[in-house]
Amino acid sequence: MTTPLIDVTALATALEEGATRLMDARATASAAPPLKVVDARFSLADPQSGAQLYAQGHLPGALYADLNRDLSDLGRTGHGRHPLPDSDAFAARLGEWGIGPQTRVVVYDAGDGSMAAARLWWLLRLIGHAHVQVLDGGFAAWQAAGLPVTAELPQVSPLPPYPGRFDRSRIASVEEVQARLKHAPGWLIDARAGERFRGEVEPLDPVAGHVPGAVNRPFALNVHDGRLRPADDLRAALQPLIGTHAPEQVVLMCGSGVTACHLLLAMDVAGLEGARIYADSWSGWVSDPSRPVATG
Repeated sequence: MTTPLIDVTALATALEEGATRLMDARATASAAPPLKVVDARFSLADPQSGAQLYAQGHLPGALYADLNRDLSDLGRTGHGRHPLPDSDAFAARLGEWGIGPQTRVVVYDAGDGSMAAARLWWLLRLIGHAHVQVLDGGFAAWQAAGLPVTAELPQVSPLPPYPGRFDRSRIASVEEVQARLKHAPGWLIDARAGERFRGEVEPLDPVAGHVPGAVNRPFALNVHDGRLRPADDLRAALQPLIGTHAPEQVVLMCGSGVTACHLLLAMDVAGLEGARIYADSWSGWVSDPSRPVATG
């Protein structure tokens, strides 16, 4: 795949082609589906609403991935509100979904990919899966195009656990963030809304503010009408933020490591590949009161 995004027209065509192959009399019962679609709709305000929306209607054949249950391990402490899942547990979940190394995966959420399609996209890449894309515009764009929606649950042929483990080198640790606090700005970018970054409000975490030296790029600025902005526009906005830093030197964060994945997606679309994510993010940073906090 040459791009981390796919539009609704291309996905509809791929699904139609896949259905035709499955109905072909020459297809065997053991033939692996060429494409898996995963619904990752989620709301921080109402964690149950994503699953409820999925039950009411989803893309044909789509599975459901829950941010709290499937894409996080809420039992881990000190790592923020959405700690990364255990690598083996995530590999087992992929197998249960019928996703193997050759499976093409498209993930979507309600709209712009921030909650939580980009998180699943990143986790799949983290475990070594290359064939994954985010549906640009998500469920809203699919509906706006008049494409079919179903409440029917897909039949899944499970596979063994995915044969991979998370590449920890692509995850920034709290120790690295602490060690780089005095580096020139541009290496750490916070994807939260400006008022949260500045410490004017904090609706989710016990402490307001940001990591000293971080710069702010609210993830919503990368979106227009529910879709990611064009690559050239994103690059023109993001390149000045990182300055002379190579993308591989850049660390992305947010409140709990979820919308940081959306910023990573935007950087990849802009051709600035290689940034890493501080997965604990702000909620993990403030779990230790000895760590410094900046406001303004």
